[in-house]
Amino acid sequence: MGAMSKFGEMKQPPLAPPAWLFPVAWTILYVLMGVASWFVWMKGMRGGKKEKTFAKKWLFIYGLQLVFNFCWSPMFFNFQWYWFAFGWLIVMWLMIIALIVMARKYSMPAMWMLIPYVLWCTFAAYLNAGIAVLN
Repeated sequence: MGAMSKFGEMKQPPLAPPAWLFPVAWTILYVLMGVASWFVWMKGMRGGKKEKTFAKKWLFIYGLQLVFNFCWSPMFFNFQWYWFAFGWLIVMWLMIIALIVMARKYSMPAMWMLIPYVLWCTFAAYLNAGIAVLN
């Protein structure tokens, strides 16, 4: 059974969107995230030692949060570890906030491109906690 089928079968909190919205939202978010990382990478490659060092740190955190993002779905949908997935999501959310704060002084376009991602993850945390309580 697919993740969206499982999502539809769960008791959901108020404001839960229809299942079709998730792939649309994630497609847009991944494009924005990819462009944000490209901005940071390009500035790092074109800059001096300080810019390269910053870009490496930023891209490391970016990659780590992508791993967290990837691992969240199996935890939530396959293993149904709702509360563990919630905690995992909070750690991922903190990494996204760190990326936004770091990008603020380095690449404003990258910073702004991550704002929808952190907002969506905030909403996902609400849904995750709501499903954990209701199921």
